[in-house]
Amino acid sequence: MKSIDHDCACAHSKHPAACAHSKRPADDIMRPERLGVVFANRLSFSRSLIRCMHLEGWRFEEPVLALDDEGFGHYLRTVSTPNRQYSLVGFSHRLDPSMRTDRVIADAWDTTFTLFDGVPSKADIERLSRQTPKQEKGRFVAQDLVLSRANRSARLFEHTLERLADGRQPDPAFINEVGYLMRTTAVYGNGKFGLADRQRYARRPELAGPFRAEMLTVYLIRSFTFDLIEHIARQRNPSKAVGIDTRLKRHLGVGNATGLGMVPFLIRHPGLIHRWFDAREEALARVRSMDDDSRGDRSRFLRSLKRAKAHLREWHSEDDERRRRLESMIEEISQLERRLEEQAMGEGPASARGETISFDPKEGFRERVYRHACTHCSPETQELVISLLLESGADLIDDLAEGLEMEEEDLPPRLDPTMSIARLKSCIERHYGWALDRDFSGPEATHHFWYHSKEKMEPRRGERHTEPGAEREMPLGVARDIDRLAKALDIEIDGGNGEDSLAVFLVRHPELRHSARRVQSTMHWDYAEIRGNPLEPECRPIDLLRAKLACFGASKFDPKSDLWTRITLYQGAPLPTGKEEGLADDWYFPTLFFPSKNSIEGEAEDGSDDRPSTSLR
Repeated sequence: MKSIDHDCACAHSKHPAACAHSKRPADDIMRPERLGVVFANRLSFSRSLIRCMHLEGWRFEEPVLALDDEGFGHYLRTVSTPNRQYSLVGFSHRLDPSMRTDRVIADAWDTTFTLFDGVPSKADIERLSRQTPKQEKGRFVAQDLVLSRANRSARLFEHTLERLADGRQPDPAFINEVGYLMRTTAVYGNGKFGLADRQRYARRPELAGPFRAEMLTVYLIRSFTFDLIEHIARQRNPSKAVGIDTRLKRHLGVGNATGLGMVPFLIRHPGLIHRWFDAREEALARVRSMDDDSRGDRSRFLRSLKRAKAHLREWHSEDDERRRRLESMIEEISQLERRLEEQAMGEGPASARGETISFDPKEGFRERVYRHACTHCSPETQELVISLLLESGADLIDDLAEGLEMEEEDLPPRLDPTMSIARLKSCIERHYGWALDRDFSGPEATHHFWYHSKEKMEPRRGERHTEPGAEREMPLGVARDIDRLAKALDIEIDGGNGEDSLAVFLVRHPELRHSARRVQSTMHWDYAEIRGNPLEPECRPIDLLRAKLACFGASKFDPKSDLWTRITLYQGAPLPTGKEEGLADDWYFPTLFFPSKNSIEGEAEDGSDDRPSTSLR
């Protein structure tokens, strides 16, 4: 497998430990097929939120469960940060199983939620009880920050409920197979449907990060699922019911079903996308430059590698291609493990066997691991190893999790009309070669068009040559539009007008204004553009979905087609009890059966892969 980048040509970092390695080229890592294999890492939004909770000592109040014996009613849980309080107000509804669906077109759900700014009064709860269940059709006010809904995982919810009511724990293998008691089908914020505009709270430290309010909502929904199911179990059998074992509870996250709706965001917010991926690449460059090479370093990384392999083994998917990839990744990681265990990263027994990998003796341990993965592993295993390497960076990279949002003042001027035509063409050649290399002469290059559905105003994709609606197309064909702009500029330059201003050019070509503005806006953002064409059939939406979901901190991707996937959020995350400080940043690549630092009593610490099938030891 060809290495991505072995250059050592920069000292760009503002961090005290300046990087000796350059960031990976955007042309390599921003391709859809590469974005489709990325993993969450310690800069992901859920991870940074949990760190913030721990460092600032957030307090979670005891929940208010105004629920009947069957668990229907309303729920309230308040979290106190150093500056403010926020409350999840949830409503549990009686739902006919035939109406339970992941589709966004649904209009009824098991549970609906609002994240409220502060502590709601009785009147607020009454108002939300009328509006929250309506979701998109509801009416909300400035104190309502986030809107969400979730459905029960019918099989696991009922199994767990029956076991708890009978005084027993649910089957760990079943817990691991599903991974959540409920899954959300939407989490809305940022001013949608009358909710508070993000500018209302963007400068609050606790909510300043990207999607921080939404990620807090999902974390509180996770707590709700535990409180709900334990409440119903107690009502069914007050004398015998038990709560969920802490380790099983920690392994339960919140599921999510995500489809096409996420794709346009990645294309329409190039500044944000640059910040997210630039931070990851900066983090990798810093970690690759670390010169620590102690036995402890190697031992800790080896254990994290074993843990990741256990995570892959516990990753359940119904998709045949995903299962094949998981098996291949497990084998590749096993090979890397053997090299580490033999202390043969370029020396020792491996060299004696004739393996020819040349490493600079001055390279640190992490750089050697990185280079081995790039040379010998598939792209997906490379990205897994990179996430593990970032875990070892901690103090060196955690500052990069801050400042990933994009405020108005961070944006470049909307358009510079004084730029010459020749200079604009030069910018295109320098930053958009990936777009100019494409052929747009055939119908396949523009096979699809993207639009907003009338029913839910959600992004959808149609076939241009067989379906109506292309006249309402969303401007997502960046490569096509840049190609059109470049061709028009060439005509002007060939005609001797290269020194004309952009203003003059746009008078003649007003339809190209948005493309010119995009080039000017992104010319200093290396990672702003996805090097693909979402209008062609070969560009799979699911690859772009995974890229964004990984930034959120998602795990256990289970694709259902090229158009949508199920994932899990907060699996392995500490619980809001204040008693799990050691887990604040030790829940990457969550696994139920691999021993952790906080293993339950009687569990082996030998790193074995033995996996119990029915109960915890």
